[in-house]
Amino acid sequence: MRILVDENIPRMTVVRLREPGHDVKDIRGTTHQGLADPDLWDVVPNEQRLLISTDKGFTQYREVSHHGILIVRLRQPNRKKVHDCVMHALGQFRPASWPGLLIVMRDTTQSVSRTGGPMDS
Repeated sequence: MRILVDENIPRMTVVRLREPGHDVKDIRGTTHQGLADPDLWDVVPNEQRLLISTDKGFTQYREVSHHGILIVRLRQPNRKKVHDCVMHALGQFRPASWPGLLIVMRDTTQSVSRTGGPMDS
């Protein structure tokens, strides 16, 4: 699976996602690091990757064609809790089901919504 990880996702999560062979692009250390959410979103469609972030602003793109959005929203986040939420969410859905899927993981609940997915080119 192709994944784009925002800088607020722990590095241990990036390492763990790469272990089974996922193609993970970490924003840290790239020219995209520190971009405001709307500017980062401009990059996302070209990357054709599932976006993983803790920024709730990405929920505004739920109706836009995308390759998947996973947002972790915890009341008292720490690296381990964020990591565990990401791994739990990715374990719930097959890679082929992520296009068009928006998941918001919270402390005790999750929200799931779907668009039509990315447009075929």
